[in-house]
Amino acid sequence: MDKTEDAAREVVGELQDRGFAAWWVGGAVRDRIMGKDPAEYDVATVAHPEEVLRIFRKELACTAVEVGKAYGVVRVEYRGHWFEVATLRSDKGYSDKRHPDKVEYGTDPRLDAERRDFTVNALFQNPVSGEVLDFVGGQEDIERKVMRTVGRPEDRFTEDHLRKLRLIRFATRLWFEIDPATWQAAVNDPTLDVSAERIRDELVKMLTGPAPGRALRLLHESGLLKQFLPEASAMAGVEQPPMFHPEGDVFTHTVKMFDLAEKPIDEVLALTLLLHDIGKPPCFDPAKPDGKIRFPGHEVKGAEMAEEILKRLRFPNETIDAVKELIREHMRIKDAPEMRQARLLRFFANPLFEKHLELHRLDCAASLGKMNVYEFLVEKYTEWKNTPKLPEPFINGNDLMAMGVKPGPFMGKVLNEVRDLQLDGTIKSREEAMDAAKKLIEKGL
Repeated sequence: MDKTEDAAREVVGELQDRGFAAWWVGGAVRDRIMGKDPAEYDVATVAHPEEVLRIFRKELACTAVEVGKAYGVVRVEYRGHWFEVATLRSDKGYSDKRHPDKVEYGTDPRLDAERRDFTVNALFQNPVSGEVLDFVGGQEDIERKVMRTVGRPEDRFTEDHLRKLRLIRFATRLWFEIDPATWQAAVNDPTLDVSAERIRDELVKMLTGPAPGRALRLLHESGLLKQFLPEASAMAGVEQPPMFHPEGDVFTHTVKMFDLAEKPIDEVLALTLLLHDIGKPPCFDPAKPDGKIRFPGHEVKGAEMAEEILKRLRFPNETIDAVKELIREHMRIKDAPEMRQARLLRFFANPLFEKHLELHRLDCAASLGKMNVYEFLVEKYTEWKNTPKLPEPFINGNDLMAMGVKPGPFMGKVLNEVRDLQLDGTIKSREEAMDAAKKLIEKGL
């Protein structure tokens, strides 16, 4: 039996042994009914937070932290596993469209179920007896494979706008359809008065989940994508040259890349797939006499836009820098067969190379399907990985400073050119490298 499950069962048992009713609740119950191993277990109990803290912190000497004091949530570390233990409650009012204005603790799991978002997430199970408590039809909806809100969808979405994104995330993660009334309520009011961080987290979970292409289609069809990522929504309807993109417009191409990608997709690659052609709408150049539509400079514009978007959504700088590089360079990779040997080797040594390669593969697969450059790169990269790594450079910045060159772009260009000559085999010693550097400096490169 899974050790997390054992520990989760014991947490409930500790509460029950002390006279407090307790159950597993939410996603863990749903996943078990579906025959899946839950990623985590949450516990609901009639015990108040101070009682939960007393039991686990004082009596059992566990680490226990009150993380949601206003909402009755205590995080407990038990036998090396963390669990959220929440007091049964009912919520009153959601004036900020995210948090209840007032919380009332209770003893009736039915009232707790009625405040939750979706029926499939509002199930309780006693792990000792195995009994499942279902007050809202969640088991039937699991059987029907349908996402439906608890109660009126308009009420649930008004209380918390994030639930509109969670609806699509769960529908695509579970491969469920969406109840028509629930969908219509989200479509009728796609407003998202939600923090950038919470939108970011939901988006990442969708893009790195099992069906990111379907998630993007639903986000677009519902109008939600336009609310928080209008630049991506704008890709829909932007025509592409059919001789290169028979699949359709820019948005269709992007979604198709997600459909063809192996799942799960790495976060940086997923964000790059989403944004790699984000610069096409503003760079659209209508068909010329030759019949070709063009998007001049869309990779440069796209990198700039991606930076603005990812900053807006509060992504870390490391992620932003990686996505920017992948987008900015994604058109140059097609020239790989004509690259100098030195540049190709430096490309292989780039920590992001495998993501560059996969982006190119999916870009080709979602359009004409020509894989000649991809196959060339795979062959050369395999050879490179099976050979000794790049030798240390013959010279560095200190050598150039000794020649009177100040740190800056010019120094970098000289070092790169000397490095290329070394990798090409044109120069074979430090002395030759120093001579080459002097000549480049004298010529001003």
